Amino acid sequence: MKTVADIAIPDSALCAAVTEYVERSSAPFLLNHVLRSYVYAEWIGQSRGLGYDSELLYVATVLHDLGLTRLATASSRFEIEGADLARDFLRARGMAAHRIDIVWDAIALHTTAEIPLRKSTEVALCHLGIAADIRGLPPSLAAQKPTQRVLERYPWLGMDNALLDALVALYEKSPAAAASHAVADACQHRLPGFERFNLCDILSERARRDIGAPAT
Repeated sequence: MKTVADIAIPDSALCAAVTEYVERSSAPFLLNHVLRSYVYAEWIGQSRGLGYDSELLYVATVLHDLGLTRLATASSRFEIEGADLARDFLRARGMAAHRIDIVWDAIALHTTAEIPLRKSTEVALCHLGIAADIRGLPPSLAAQKPTQRVLERYPWLGMDNALLDALVALYEKSPAAAASHAVADACQHRLPGFERFNLCDILSERARRDIGAPAT
């Protein structure tokens, strides 16, 4: 079993199949992102003394961005499409339904603040590991300096630009992808004239069109 920054990487047959599937379908920057996210998730879980299934955490975290790969159709928000793709992949390999449900939740909720932390430990750690790769580890863990060792094994590869490109590409494939806040964020940053969903605008239009109330 190999280690990265003192974290043992699961090497079960299922984990090997997951890794190979993601390697085939993902851009190099995205592959490295999901692998770094797993290492960070384990750092957080171990530092907090939590009990969890490392194989299940690996599967969920490494599959979490399938909705940003060439497999995606952008027919719905990428988090849900990725969760569905992961579910189908794992069903075909005989994973138990209750374990698939955990993976589905982890992927579908991974960009959502707070809710994953109220779910299973694997779902919470998946979210926290991904957030750590985007924002950085919590200060207490960053002080132990695992990040440089993780980046030596799984380099950044310009993810700050490449991830935005991938999110915008989903919107350009299908505007329905902008239901994801992450896609809308990227489009607002990159596409002049892009207008994201705004509840206030929707309510005002509804009042004018159907209710006969004055616009506010």
